[in-house]
Amino acid sequence: MEHTCEVIVDIAHANVDRLYTYLVPQDMLVQVGSHVLVPFGNGNRQREGFVIRVIEAAEKPTEPDEKGPTPVSLKPLLRIIEPYPILTPEQIELAYWMQKSYYCLLVDALRLMIPAQMRGSKIKEKIERTIQLAKPDEVDAQLLSLLDKSGKPRAPKQYEVLETLKTTGIEMTVSDVLAYVPDAQGAISALIKRGYVVEGGHVTFRRPNISALTVDKQVTLNADQQHAVDAITAAMEAKSGTLLLHGVTGSGKTEVYMHAIERCLASDRQAIMLVPEISLTPQTVGLFQERFSDGIAVLHSRLSAGERFDEWRRIRLGKARVAVGARSAVFAPMQNVGLIIVDEEHEGSYQSETVPRYNALDVATYRAKQFGAPLLLGSATPSLLSYYRALSGRYQLLELPGRVQNRPLPEVEIIDMRQEFQAGNNGIFSGKLAQYLGECLERGQQAMLFINRRGYSTFVSCRNCGHVVLCDDCDISMTYHKGENRLRCHFCGSVKPLPTKCPACGKPFIKYFGIGTEQVEEALHNLFPKAVTLRMDTDTIRTKDTMQQMLGAFARGEAQFLVGTQMIAKGHDFPNVTLVGVVAADSTLLIPDYRSTERTFQLLTQVAGRAGRDETPGRVVIQTYSPAHPAIRFAKGHDYKSFYTYELEQRKKAIFPPFSLFIRILFSSDDESALASGVSAYAEQLKLALDERLGDAGKKDILLYSASPAPIKRKQRAYRYQILIKLLRTARLSSAIQTIYTFAADHRDELFAMVEVNPQDML
Repeated sequence: MEHTCEVIVDIAHANVDRLYTYLVPQDMLVQVGSHVLVPFGNGNRQREGFVIRVIEAAEKPTEPDEKGPTPVSLKPLLRIIEPYPILTPEQIELAYWMQKSYYCLLVDALRLMIPAQMRGSKIKEKIERTIQLAKPDEVDAQLLSLLDKSGKPRAPKQYEVLETLKTTGIEMTVSDVLAYVPDAQGAISALIKRGYVVEGGHVTFRRPNISALTVDKQVTLNADQQHAVDAITAAMEAKSGTLLLHGVTGSGKTEVYMHAIERCLASDRQAIMLVPEISLTPQTVGLFQERFSDGIAVLHSRLSAGERFDEWRRIRLGKARVAVGARSAVFAPMQNVGLIIVDEEHEGSYQSETVPRYNALDVATYRAKQFGAPLLLGSATPSLLSYYRALSGRYQLLELPGRVQNRPLPEVEIIDMRQEFQAGNNGIFSGKLAQYLGECLERGQQAMLFINRRGYSTFVSCRNCGHVVLCDDCDISMTYHKGENRLRCHFCGSVKPLPTKCPACGKPFIKYFGIGTEQVEEALHNLFPKAVTLRMDTDTIRTKDTMQQMLGAFARGEAQFLVGTQMIAKGHDFPNVTLVGVVAADSTLLIPDYRSTERTFQLLTQVAGRAGRDETPGRVVIQTYSPAHPAIRFAKGHDYKSFYTYELEQRKKAIFPPFSLFIRILFSSDDESALASGVSAYAEQLKLALDERLGDAGKKDILLYSASPAPIKRKQRAYRYQILIKLLRTARLSSAIQTIYTFAADHRDELFAMVEVNPQDML
């Protein structure tokens, strides 16, 4: 019987984002999820595609015609690209859900499921070249043939290689042979020509070079940890549920994760664990590799193309049963998931900033339901929404209220920088922080200094006229990088030389303002010239191995100070760190976003938690110009519950999330006039559509409806306008969101950029 299959062609365009029927040649074994090459369009251009359905065709397909149904002449598939299906049925189902949930193209969702380099066959399996003796029983005679009359080898390298193969008696990789006999490539080629050695090869996996920064120790769980593991196990047995693990920093959440995964594997199922930052991956994966050996695969954007492909392939072929990684690891090609963990669930990095604009927590929730697996969310500072859901009974709340082995939380000291200035100290470090840094050095301990700004100075201004040097392509000030002696835009990456005169008034009164990681590093060197300082930000992390090397050096005590941005603020566990300094706690408070207080509290609490994680008590110094601010006051006491109560009340008064929901529709164009008029017309039509869908009763659900320039009006040479909608959470909310997405899909044009539900930033 003839077979047909339905294929989605790998072209990201709305006009072709549908299934096409192809004939399956009789000798071709096609399965759902196969990656295939097909003829497409009038010119039968070869295109890649994904098989979504396989159909046994009892009759030829037809299409309507004036004279009745007319048989369709189907094009045959050209070939299968990979020997196994690259998409699982669950991933295809997930892609359809994402298409509906995020109003994206189906092919865009499917592309997330595989390494990008598989498309276009840009990456292949690595074949490890091997050699072995051609005739083992003749090797002694062959060795003799390589000797001259005096008994010395005429070709020493050839003799050495042959003797090595005889000694081992096994097939060896060429790289291993070269380790024994350096520079022997020519000798190996000569032996192959002589017929003494035969060449072979086998497929191998490129593995990321990740080693544990701390030694994995099997520990006995305390009562709270054991209760958490038992609750997670019960949820695995029930095959459902979302659990929120709220544990203070240093309470042993990672150990709970590992014990839960052990129980998951014992039941012959698989596990996925997400971490928010690439910087956390080396330490987490290192620990997990020590505990679970080669059963771990890691997925994140810092891997090389070959490593990412092979880690994905190890999961797809069942050689790895635990996937650990950043946001994209949620798409790991597993088929028997028993547990999904999202560590630091409050982090904004779980939200994709590119199309499809998915949220990994939402995807993890859907995948958990697909497999009948519980979803475990963990954090020392849960998002208000997650904790709100836990207290309302939607999630099961698990708590780890104390640090392991009853270690105390670090003492937090607030330094009012206004008083420091009045006392004549206009430096970066307060007197207390400088004193504590010196004492830390004397005791042979380490310190971490956090500032959420990279570069040397955050902006450059003229002291005569006040002109601030802005990026030519974005409405944002440029940051001064002293090491490069250039100004750099942290939005688009453009650079320009540092002006010697003001571009506006021509006066030579250029001055740097604000503090960045470079300046903190310089100040530390000036204060403690013999101490070694490492700086960790996106300017210093240039290659995929730099981060691990830097963290490894700090873990080994090769540096006394670690300066960094958010990269160092969470997840890291360095036993010898007894002091943490927050250089400028106010920077995140000034961001125009209703979540700025929450994010400041989370950041301060997380970075404070890096101190005193071993037997020596820790100390934290927070420098601020706003010592009375609630985020700082509650962070001082590590008091999440009081902060939650305070902030929830503020949100309730202002009807901010979780009591409402923000939707932003962002537009961009090079022509500001056309953009402004286009957005205005779009806003009017969308408002009419919403009013019609919600009716008179639902009009009051729209708390805010505004069309205006975005806060950062120009970015990467394009003007940006937005429609900002604030909706009350009622039974009509889903209808309103669906109306907005449907309207956006029907009115997509050159001005339309994206729809964001609860956008991660409002800029």
